[in-house]
Amino acid sequence: MKIQLRTTPKGPYEEIEVPKGITIEEIYKEREAALPYTVLAGRVNNEVKELDTTLNEDCRLELLDMRTQGIEQIYQRSLSLIYLKAVKDCVGDVRVEIQNSLNKGLYTEIKTDYNLTKEQIREIEARMEDIVATDIPLKVEHVKNAPGRQPATLKYYSIDGFRDFFYSLMVPSTGYIKYFELMKYRRGVLLRFPHPSNPNEIPPFVDEKKMYQAFGEQTLWDRLLGVNYVWDLNRKIENGEYKDLIQLSEALQEKKIAEIADMIKKEKKRIILIAGPSSSGKTTFARRLCIQLRVNGLEPLYMGTDDYFVERPETPLDEYGEKDYECLGAVDIKLFNDQLNALLAGEVVDLPEFDFITGTKSFGKRKASVKQGHPIVIEGIHGLNDLLTPEIPAKEKFKIYISPLTQLNIDEHNRIPTTDERMLRRMVRDNLYRGRSAKVTIDDWPKVRRGEDVNIFPYSGEADVLFNSYHVYEISVLKKYAQPLLEEIGPDMEEYAEARRMLKFLSFFKIIEDDSIIVNNSILREFIGGSIFVE
Repeated sequence: MKIQLRTTPKGPYEEIEVPKGITIEEIYKEREAALPYTVLAGRVNNEVKELDTTLNEDCRLELLDMRTQGIEQIYQRSLSLIYLKAVKDCVGDVRVEIQNSLNKGLYTEIKTDYNLTKEQIREIEARMEDIVATDIPLKVEHVKNAPGRQPATLKYYSIDGFRDFFYSLMVPSTGYIKYFELMKYRRGVLLRFPHPSNPNEIPPFVDEKKMYQAFGEQTLWDRLLGVNYVWDLNRKIENGEYKDLIQLSEALQEKKIAEIADMIKKEKKRIILIAGPSSSGKTTFARRLCIQLRVNGLEPLYMGTDDYFVERPETPLDEYGEKDYECLGAVDIKLFNDQLNALLAGEVVDLPEFDFITGTKSFGKRKASVKQGHPIVIEGIHGLNDLLTPEIPAKEKFKIYISPLTQLNIDEHNRIPTTDERMLRRMVRDNLYRGRSAKVTIDDWPKVRRGEDVNIFPYSGEADVLFNSYHVYEISVLKKYAQPLLEEIGPDMEEYAEARRMLKFLSFFKIIEDDSIIVNNSILREFIGGSIFVE
């Protein structure tokens, strides 16, 4: 049997001959010593398979480590199962919630009648280390779901008799999960692990206090809305209660935006800087904030840093020799700061407009000024980086970080990553406004993520306020638009595996077919169409 084998991302294929009935794991083990990182799965003819998958015919096989998009979630789910097993062994039959990403890890809560000590957390970690060292096989069991629920069959994984449901792929045994640490944090426990950019090292701890507060606030909102897990949302859709849910969710966001506007007026801030990762809803948020500032008697000027790109020939190149439009060097910082200071001084300024077709700035179309004491609202990916505004006094700045922080999970142990939420938004918007297929969006996403890791996420802690742009109902709306786009990606395309993974978690959500009740200034309208702020 002949196999076209690739062992590194984007590397060359080599043809090997192997006997029928060989597993992906057996092929990997023969090459393990020569590979830099632990392989977690295999892609067989563009479909991701678990390592214990048997191969019985000629195929193309890629060995995938954590650097490949989506594969890091295999590591996280497998680590979560080991964690749950260790908690049971050390603490007993207690409820454990794996809630959200935080501080370069997962924030979890162990529901006991007492506060766990650092020593008890260390005991759980030691038990996890023992489970990994023993290299216990993960057994799989397929169980029929409750009648009328999707998907029809659920996969349960077990470690030494401890069984739990996880909706997607896992490693074949515990020995694959080599790097992790536990840390007591606030009311819970942080489960920390490597970042895909460096699979053999746990990243430095960064205390994301505002992120923790934002997730806590979203939890309170979800309780108010009566939606803790996906099945709660599905029940409201089935019962026709989703319209009230949409209205309440929108009202909560509007109230939060009004509170931020109140803070800006009270603190007399002049330069309002808004930044966040791709598909966060920055444009709609900025426009709605301007309206709330006007309610407070202010007359804000709205600006976008995209109009301050350097001329296209001056754009810096990235490591692959391609123009890097997301780096700070792509912005004409001197012009930007000169004009901001002129506006603060009350001067009339000729603001540029960047033509993305010609790659040049033009002037004479928008002359603006700002009254003394009134704010300038600026939206752009580098807003929280002080190197964007080095000539603006810190006392004038008010920084806002915006992101859809997904809090709605499938159940207590199966979370939905925020990055998947954002990719769904981008996919729908790319198709609607830019005529791009889901295939192109998926293909671009790793590059988008790399840019965020450099230009956005390191500065989130600089924000004065963190705004969560997520709506608890939105995946059920996005599914209607995204599902047919994902289903267009065929098995002959490299993006097929990622499309199937996305469709897998979408299968747990019922669709909200009638989204007409969503107001035209909703952040979600920026992605599904019908926005009064986005053409």
